[in-house]
Amino acid sequence: MKYLIVLAFIGILGSLATALFFMLRNKVEEKSRSRKMASALALRVGISIVLFASILLAWKLGYIQPTGIAAGR
Repeated sequence: MKYLIVLAFIGILGSLATALFFMLRNKVEEKSRSRKMASALALRVGISIVLFASILLAWKLGYIQPTGIAAGR
């Protein structure tokens, strides 16, 4: 499960880097550039939702457990 989470975070950061690359590119093809940037950001949102859902499902199925660290200390 830890490896899945690490891979998802790497995918999220890679998608953000791709969107940044398309944002900072020369303004030769404005529509193509904005479409590629939007699709990279949409991919990041999709990966984030899948990561959240998989962590929640793993917790519900008992694959992962809370650590028991007190929040008020």
